[in-house]
Amino acid sequence: MSERSFKKEVQSLRLGEGEVFRGEGILAVTKALLQSGVSYVGGYQGAPVSHLVDVLVDAEDIIDELGVHLETCTNEASAAAMLGASISYPLRGCVTWKSIVGTNVAADGLSNLSSPGVKGGALIVIGEDYGEGASVIQERSYAYAMKSSMWLLDPRPDLPTIVNAVEKGFELSEASHAPVMLELRIRACHVTGEFVAKDNKRGAFSAQNKLEGPPKFDFNRLSHPPVTFIQERHKVEERLPAARAFIKEHKLNEMFDGDIADLGIVVLGGLYNSTMRALERFGLFDGYTSRIPTYVLNVAYPLVPDELIQFCAGKRAVLIVEEGFPDYVEQQVNVELRRADLQTKVFGKDVLPKANEYTSDALIAGVAGFLRATRPAGVDVDALDARANALLARKRAAAQQVGDLPVRFPTFCTGCPERPVFSAIKLMQRELGPTHISTDIGCHSLAIFQPFNLGNSILGYGMSLASAAAVGPNMAKRPIAVMGDGGFWHNGVITGVASNLFNKGDGILIVMANGYTSATGLQYMPSSKSSRDGGPTGMSIENTLKSMGVKWMRKVRTYSVGTMVATLKDAMKTAQTGLKVIIADGECMLARQRRVRVEEAEKLSRGERVAKARYGIDDAICTGDHSCIRLSGCPSLTVKPNPDPLRRDPVANVNQGCVGCGLCGEVAHAAVLCPSFYKAEIVRNPSARDVALARWRKRIIGWLGGATIDAEPALEPAE
Repeated sequence: MSERSFKKEVQSLRLGEGEVFRGEGILAVTKALLQSGVSYVGGYQGAPVSHLVDVLVDAEDIIDELGVHLETCTNEASAAAMLGASISYPLRGCVTWKSIVGTNVAADGLSNLSSPGVKGGALIVIGEDYGEGASVIQERSYAYAMKSSMWLLDPRPDLPTIVNAVEKGFELSEASHAPVMLELRIRACHVTGEFVAKDNKRGAFSAQNKLEGPPKFDFNRLSHPPVTFIQERHKVEERLPAARAFIKEHKLNEMFDGDIADLGIVVLGGLYNSTMRALERFGLFDGYTSRIPTYVLNVAYPLVPDELIQFCAGKRAVLIVEEGFPDYVEQQVNVELRRADLQTKVFGKDVLPKANEYTSDALIAGVAGFLRATRPAGVDVDALDARANALLARKRAAAQQVGDLPVRFPTFCTGCPERPVFSAIKLMQRELGPTHISTDIGCHSLAIFQPFNLGNSILGYGMSLASAAAVGPNMAKRPIAVMGDGGFWHNGVITGVASNLFNKGDGILIVMANGYTSATGLQYMPSSKSSRDGGPTGMSIENTLKSMGVKWMRKVRTYSVGTMVATLKDAMKTAQTGLKVIIADGECMLARQRRVRVEEAEKLSRGERVAKARYGIDDAICTGDHSCIRLSGCPSLTVKPNPDPLRRDPVANVNQGCVGCGLCGEVAHAAVLCPSFYKAEIVRNPSARDVALARWRKRIIGWLGGATIDAEPALEPAE
């Protein structure tokens, strides 16, 4: 299961030689893998490349025909370890994850992969989740490529270039015996376009053509001293020159001429489109050709000195367009030009931002600064400068015209089963006082925002319990660590639980068991009710914790706020020492709504009764205190003008987004707030009993109100 189904789109993976493929970037990567004769694919979910695994799951019948093995890995380290198959065997393999956090997790495996090198092509597709659209820390994978001597591809974001990068990436890996990383930014993953397809092909060896056995033992293929010292020399003396020769021979980087020949732009491939758009705003790019010569680094690392010197020779200045810091490429360009005794002036972070995403505004200002400093002949720089100022001023004026927008913090989905847990924590703390809350990567980290404001640290995926290890002994109250079931299997079971038990910790762990790796698009995991093939997984969080020796464990339905509050108090006050685990059980509401909608549609088609709960607030009873909103934060809970002319305070209101989870009423009851909440049922295909009951209710309500109501009840008819 995933956030989006590719059942229809995957049929395009069957296209053959000469046919035109149309679709998204990430689907094109999948097609390129099949055209390259890949033997195995694995990965860990994570935007923006999680769909690579999702697409292959939806296309299992196609990849089975080709004998491609698919592994949905529990974390990035296990995905990286898969590439060990390519060290001693001529197997092409690809793994994927979100960078930079995923690369951090995989670092140990990557180092021990790059040291001995590979025989079969090894490709790592990473989602370079950098910039304001990112959900992770602002770092880049470039440093990993440099330190481990892995080559880093950064293709121009158009489908033919991306497909070529995948196919040539395998060849580059085999030619230089080194792993290759291919990074795709969010826009590249979802860019649409077309390319001419090739036939899919089976790998040299696969499930359809299996290896007979292992090769003769070769100690040199292992990353172990003393051969690691030899391998380090091979990286520099053999693999690096081989990689540069391949890049140059196959023209993986691109050079585009322009009539302003004394200037140049060196741009990383992924930033090409946005850079050309900035030039277009100045009339220096016509949609096909830039007036300023451009050197596109589809291979971000390693640089090819011969190509760079060829491009820069005879130029007064070049602009390096490299997003993020440190300025790795800019430093290398300066070094190579000085070594070649070229005096071309290098611009980069002096006119462009040192950090953050290179947005349209940043590139417009940067290109204008470069032209202002170099003043090329035949270009009215003053007019271009005025144009840049006008463009930027227009955006500022538009922003001022709109005015300051109200702060809108990210929050949980309507009906999210994790929200009530944080409501319970707030209620518990109201009585027992605040304590340290270790948060974790995932949906539950949204509790750090209003209205909960719960969270004192967040270190990494599955690390919340471990991050509280030094807090507990130094704090009067037991710390609480919150972890999702995805984080539990990813890292938490070892890094957190095993370490805590081994060191006899005395904290509290809340595991949000919503059934899926939800924050990355609803993928299956070891404790999901079913696996990607529809069968049971055979694993559970409870059994795992019991087998590890956890003595104090409770499982609580998340929407039962009162029970959760009581359980939290018990965990905080019990004299029993050791790790205390509360499993907060509640299916992800997005997944549940999808499932329920299908089930209800099938029932309605059969004429069966369907009832849906809805909640509301009685305007006459609501006091306008709004504690329900402060303790719940549900998007469907809002305010509206008070209908009572004698009262000014707006009253609480449940809007049409309500999914009927019942949390608002639960919180009101647990907090002893007010009796203004009521529950109603919308009944479709009502039974005779429903109709009779509705009639009696109408009559009784009318009698109590002093009027006679003879009208039929308004029940929703069948569709």
